[in-house]
Amino acid sequence: MFNKDDVMKKRIYEIIEVSKEDDTTSHIYDLVMMFTIFMSIIPLAFKNESHLFNIIDSISVFIFIIDYFLRWMTANLKYQDNHIISYLKYPFSFMAIIDLLSTLPSISLLNKGFKVLKTIRLIRTFRVLRIFKSFRYSKNIQIILQVGKNSKKALIAVLYLAIGYIFVCALIIFNVEPDSFNTFFDAIYWATISLTTVGYGDIYPITTLGRIITMVSSFMGIAIVALPAGIITAGYIKEIESDKI
Repeated sequence: MFNKDDVMKKRIYEIIEVSKEDDTTSHIYDLVMMFTIFMSIIPLAFKNESHLFNIIDSISVFIFIIDYFLRWMTANLKYQDNHIISYLKYPFSFMAIIDLLSTLPSISLLNKGFKVLKTIRLIRTFRVLRIFKSFRYSKNIQIILQVGKNSKKALIAVLYLAIGYIFVCALIIFNVEPDSFNTFFDAIYWATISLTTVGYGDIYPITTLGRIITMVSSFMGIAIVALPAGIITAGYIKEIESDKI
């Protein structure tokens, strides 16, 4: 038998997690959080702070703190374990760390203690991490993350292929054109931008053989870069079809 506190905690957990199709309250909560996240990162697009931006930041941080403690309070339901270890584990989870890092620079109680650190713009950019908070409120993003988990082996294989190809191309071009590439890192950099077909043009081969290698690398790069897209697309379609069943 559940007491009233357990029932309330379960309902809070259902609301703050990714909403179900028939849960209107959870949908509203997700929309409010998405809107809050969006509003909270707008001040980062401006160099100068203003009173309005400070108000927006204070309100958004207040909402984020409530959300953080609600998730901490329902950690036992998330981990399906009523032991105290669930509450100790949650603050060290990936999303909890993101929540904390994105909120910490804005907490007024810590502003005085972190006054020196606030002069470093890196502290301010921690707020950009709030965009990752939106991942838990979008069903489509949740599907993509699930696809990533299901296709992990295939994606890792493609990553190994890409790294190996970059390394081999770098070795070849470094030995073919030693005058154009001062260090092996320059060759790695060239091989990477060639693989991704970016081609900034700051480092390039000057011999005929070097240019041929560049063309082959670019063509092969198109195929290798396209592999993850194909794997993710196939997994995404499979995941959507499984949801319909």
